[in-house]
Amino acid sequence: MKSSFLFLFLMASSIAFGQKIKFTVKNQSDTTVHLIKYFGTKKFYADTAQIVNGQVEFDGSKQANGILGLLMPGQKYFEFIYNNENITMETEGPDYLGNLTIKTSSENDVFIPYIKFIGSQKSKIGKLSKERAALNKDDVKFTVLTDEIKKINEAVLSYQENILSEHSEKLVSKIVKMSMEVIIPEAPVDENGVVIDSSFRFRFYRTHYWDNVDFNYDALVNNPIFHNKLEYYFGKNMMIQHWDTVTSYAFDFCDRLDPESKMFEYSVGWITSSFGKSKIMGMDKVYLEMLNRYYCTENLKGESPAFWVGKDKFDDLCDNLKNKLRLTVGSVPYNLILKDTTDENWVDFYSLDSEYTILYFWDPECGHCKKTTPKLEKLYQEKFKDRNVEIFSVGKAIGDDFAKWKKFIRDNKLTFINAAVTDQLYNAAKDAPEKLVPLYPGEQGKPTTLESLNYQNTYDIFSTPKVFLLDKDKKIIAKSISISQLEDMIDRLQGKEDLPKLFPPDPEEDAQMQKKE
Repeated sequence: MKSSFLFLFLMASSIAFGQKIKFTVKNQSDTTVHLIKYFGTKKFYADTAQIVNGQVEFDGSKQANGILGLLMPGQKYFEFIYNNENITMETEGPDYLGNLTIKTSSENDVFIPYIKFIGSQKSKIGKLSKERAALNKDDVKFTVLTDEIKKINEAVLSYQENILSEHSEKLVSKIVKMSMEVIIPEAPVDENGVVIDSSFRFRFYRTHYWDNVDFNYDALVNNPIFHNKLEYYFGKNMMIQHWDTVTSYAFDFCDRLDPESKMFEYSVGWITSSFGKSKIMGMDKVYLEMLNRYYCTENLKGESPAFWVGKDKFDDLCDNLKNKLRLTVGSVPYNLILKDTTDENWVDFYSLDSEYTILYFWDPECGHCKKTTPKLEKLYQEKFKDRNVEIFSVGKAIGDDFAKWKKFIRDNKLTFINAAVTDQLYNAAKDAPEKLVPLYPGEQGKPTTLESLNYQNTYDIFSTPKVFLLDKDKKIIAKSISISQLEDMIDRLQGKEDLPKLFPPDPEEDAQMQKKE
């Protein structure tokens, strides 16, 4: 019994204390230092300790495997690998990395000499490249310098391949391999030596881009290399920056990852966040599709695949997602069937036989709308009306706003279609909604739809004005654009880009519309 208890105690002690990360920093006064860790390119404090008499120690059991760093006073730090082993290192400032020696650590016995070697070779190539840039390509010295650079690159490749061969079981080997480019074969040629497929090398590179990355090794996320590869892969050099293309590759990539891994967490989180912040019109579709697939759904456990997100965040992330997806560029939004200013006639935009349709949401009390709406009328009268471009505007007209809405239309002589959930319609919908909207899918004989009556939610209208430009099939081709951008876009679409502009670019207005998106 005693021996069993002793064994369990020793095992528990081993788990509790784990590996030690020890440093000796020569000639260092007593101070506070920090262990830093990576998650992608972002650095975080991992632990804090005091250097006393040049000695400092950290508990490795608290750390995830990957690249760590010791942050010294003056924001100077040096990096090393942690991979579940005891580490003992010694150094001295100010060149902490240059003076770093490894006392105990099989990983860093390989890693530290490697990064010192890479740093020195990079410096050599930098100097040679700078010297070569000042020469003409037909200069003999240009060729000599090119050969020198080639030899250095070959030496680096040989060094890396040796690490892969001699230390394949180590984390350092996986990190080095991840940093290496895949070898691209020459494109196939016909019997005359002519290349058969000019895009072969590019397609091969994109297909095999991730061959050197072990997706089953979460420690690879804890350094900047993985992030940089991810960023390049989804950038303009690797794929057309079109929302459907990016979404397709994003799904293919993320679905290959272990859905419970840190690599999955980082990849899904980075793709979603990056394209959610994109300034390219239409890229919000990538963001919304990522939310729909990886956040606002359930896995086999009945939980969201986004296990890293707090439960209190999902309401905001997933709010109105179904409707938002219908508002992405290339999608056909819900039709709106509303009353016009007579409060008698029903109007809708699906029935408009126009080459382009502008959906315009506004509020008669909105200061920006008061400036924008008359401009839209001027464009309609002097350009759009005769070119089969229709405007379907939806105003705020409930309660006191009904009279204000009609007055603004009269005062500004608005001639395009003006529709609204009028005060009368609003009250009728409150009293007997079953008389206005279908109670079950496909029910006939009802004048409007629930999506029309709830247009603010349907079209995600949280501020006004808001503009959508639709093509002849009522697909969205642009949204949240200013009046000047709208004029320029329609002129270009209709081959009339040389016409004088009624409303030249207005940076302030353009910025305001961008914020509303």
